[in-house]
Order: sequence, then C-alpha cells, then structure tokens
Amino acid sequence: MLDTFTLGFELSWIIEIYLGLILLYAVTIMGSYMVLGYLSVIELKDYLTRNSFVNYEVLLSSEFAPRLSLIAPAYNEGLTIEENVKSLLSLNYNNYEVIVVNDGSKDNSMDILIKTYDLEPVEMELDIKLATKPVRGLYKSKNQAFKKLIVVDKENGGKADALNVGLNIAGNPYAVCIDVDCILDKDSLLKLAKPFMENDGKRVIATGGVVRIANQCVIKDGRLIEVNVPDRMLPRIQVLEYLRAFLLGRMAWERLDGLLLISGAFGAFDKEIAIQAGGYNTKTVGEDMELVVRMRRYMLENKLPYTVSYIPDPLCWTEAPESVNIFKKQRSRWMRGTIETLFIHKKMFMNPKYKILGIISVPYWTFFEFLAPLIEFIGVVITLVFLVLGLLNWKLFLLLLLFVYVFAVMFSVLGLLSEELTYHKYPKVRDFLKLLGAAIIEPVYFHPLGVYSSLLGYWEKMRGKKTWGEMTRQGFQKK
Repeated sequence: MLDTFTLGFELSWIIEIYLGLILLYAVTIMGSYMVLGYLSVIELKDYLTRNSFVNYEVLLSSEFAPRLSLIAPAYNEGLTIEENVKSLLSLNYNNYEVIVVNDGSKDNSMDILIKTYDLEPVEMELDIKLATKPVRGLYKSKNQAFKKLIVVDKENGGKADALNVGLNIAGNPYAVCIDVDCILDKDSLLKLAKPFMENDGKRVIATGGVVRIANQCVIKDGRLIEVNVPDRMLPRIQVLEYLRAFLLGRMAWERLDGLLLISGAFGAFDKEIAIQAGGYNTKTVGEDMELVVRMRRYMLENKLPYTVSYIPDPLCWTEAPESVNIFKKQRSRWMRGTIETLFIHKKMFMNPKYKILGIISVPYWTFFEFLAPLIEFIGVVITLVFLVLGLLNWKLFLLLLLFVYVFAVMFSVLGLLSEELTYHKYPKVRDFLKLLGAAIIEPVYFHPLGVYSSLLGYWEKMRGKKTWGEMTRQGFQKK
C-alpha cells in the first residue's frame, strides 16, 4: 500500500514538474514575442516619423544615388518570368541594371526571355572572384528599351551558385538579390537604397524590406494593381504570418542591430563585403540567412564598424505555396537552412566577442526557432502518454492550452492592427475579416502543419538531403 502511494505521489510530482516546464517554456517564448513586438512598434513609429517628409524624387535625380545591380536567379519560372522581368525593368530608379541568371531551367524560361526581350548572345569580360558552375552564354537585348537587362544562361548549380554568378557579373557596388517570382513596388529601389546613404559613421553592409503575399492579387504589365487576400486558407494564413514576421519581428531585431536574416526574396548587399566574406554558400539551402550571418561575422572579426538595416515598407510581393505538399517542402527547407547556418556559425553561440549576435540573436534562434518544434513534439508525445495512463490533470492542461491559444490569436491580431494603422494595404472590410478569421483558425490548423514540416526538415537533414526540392508555381492573376 505504501509503495503504491509513494509511486502515485512521485508520478504526480513528475507530472506537475512537466506541466511547469511547459508553462515556463511557453511563457518564455510569449515574453520574447511581447518584447520583440514592443520594440517593433517603437521602431516602426520612429521609422514612419523619420520618413514622413522624405521626397524620394530627390534621391531619384541625385548623382549620389547608389548604383545597384539586381540579381534574379531563375529555375523553371516559365509561368511568371515574363511579368517578373517587366516588373524589374520598370522600377522607378535610374542607376541600376537587371541580371537574370537562368540556372539551367528545364522548362521554356530561356525561350520566353529570348523571344520577349529580343535577346542576342554577347561577349563580356568577366572578373571571376567566386567559383561557380560554367556559364553557357551571356545575352543582351537588341532593343534599347531593354538596355538595362543582362541574361545569363548557366549550368544548374542551385540558387546560391546562380547568385554568385550574378555577383561576378554585377557592375555596380551594391547587389540587390531577388527571387525572380517576385513583383516589386515601383519605388522599392528608392527606399531600399536610402539606408546606404545614411551610414552614420557605420558601413551599411545589407538592407532588406518587407515581403508580402501576392496570391490572388492582380498583376498587369509587371505591376501590382490590386491587392486581395487569398480565398484559400493556406496562403491566407501565410499573409498573416508574414505580417507578424516582418512588422513584429524583424523591426525589433533591426532596432537591436541583431538581425540575422534578410529574406532571399528581396535584399540588398554591399557587393565588396559579400565577395570578401566568400559569397553565397552553395552547400546550404539557407544561403540567404547564412550570408548575412557570415558578413556580420566578417565585420566583427575584422573590427570594422558596420550595421544591417531594415525597411518596413511593403516593397516586394511573392507567390506563397497554395498546396500542403509545396508548403511542407518550403518549410522543411527553411528548417534545414536554419540548422546548417547555426551549425556553421556555432562558434558565435553565447560568445561575447560577437556582441549582441553572440549573446542574444544566435541563442534566440537556437532555442526558439531551431529547438521549438522539437520541444513541442516531445511535449505532445509525453502528453499523449500521460493521457493513455490516465495521469493527466485535465483542468490544468486545458487551462494552459487555452492560455497559449488566446495569446497566439492576440499576437496575430496585433500584427494585423499594425498593418492597418501603418500601410493599410488591405483596405476592404471583407479582407480584414478574412484575416481575422485566419488568426482564429491558424493555431489549430496552420501551426501544427508548420511544426510537422519543421520535423520533416530535421529528418531530411539527418538523412543528408541537400537539394531544395521542386517549388511549383501557380502563376499570378493577370488583368
């Protein structure tokens, strides 16, 4: 009788500790989100105040405006490449060139480019500073209307390899790396270039802007002319996710000067520093994050004053996955990229030599981005074991579950309100209600799918998978 009582007491004690640990981890994550949200709101307010009277037309006509090279890797982008290149060529900026790198596409991407833009092969002297797969040919247009366009045809080597080809060819000091499936706001380069002219004694080595979801938006001649919230739930929830990530996350890290990631969809880099740091790493699928971390590490190790900037303006619109299968491939790849970057730069973890990156940024990504899905999965397994054994304290468990759910919904609502009170890109009442409904559904539908996709990323990494996987596009809605 005593043994049974003792065993029951010990199990009860273990369960209480387990629930306490879950609560502690949940509160820690929520607390970090609240701090980041608070810092983001302050930084967003300061940015809007600083830029409320900026006349970007002055920058457009200035001889001191940074000279930019847009690098757009393309692999099997036949569905959208014509509209995308039109968008890149019609941006409101003077000092820039567009380099489209066809990374050995198997579809008709190259044929579309040659026909649409009247391309012909040209000879160009290349200053090869980064090793890449062989370049098969360089093309320029016979039409002066497309004189800014350079098209590179190369053997397939992956996105990072294609970007390195672009860095080798780029003739300007700043490289803007962009996914070719993106549509840019007409003033995006003006806003993205501005931080490079406001260095405040520090060299700006990179800057990024907000990426938004273009699914079901209307595109005409490479321009976004009508913004809509997707009807399908998966891309609709991603709209909400992007609002949180960019408006309530990266703004805070920019204020702390601890930003580790500039989206590969749209970011600008100091070409000289990018090349000196070694260019894009072709051995990782998270080349965008890894390059930013390596450039920052290079500057810190060489004791060079620098900063990484961030623009909250919605500058870039991209197509989000609409199918669960494509979504899982994307998110598992993101997790593999995170694991690879953190492992490559593990020396920075809790290392004061790397200042805020080593003390805050890298540990945060380790505990709350890399480990969070694994901890959540383990928690679910243990909970199911307790449930089968009849040991679960249902009242406490359901209260904890409700607490987490309410916080998740409220944080999404905060992201939505931040958008409504600033850029207000979704002016229709029905679109606001759609996103509000998505915030309510997300924790029970989208979040578990994201956790599963991250776990898939762990598994693929352990199996040694190195490829991106096919990312099938639906194509933009045209008018």
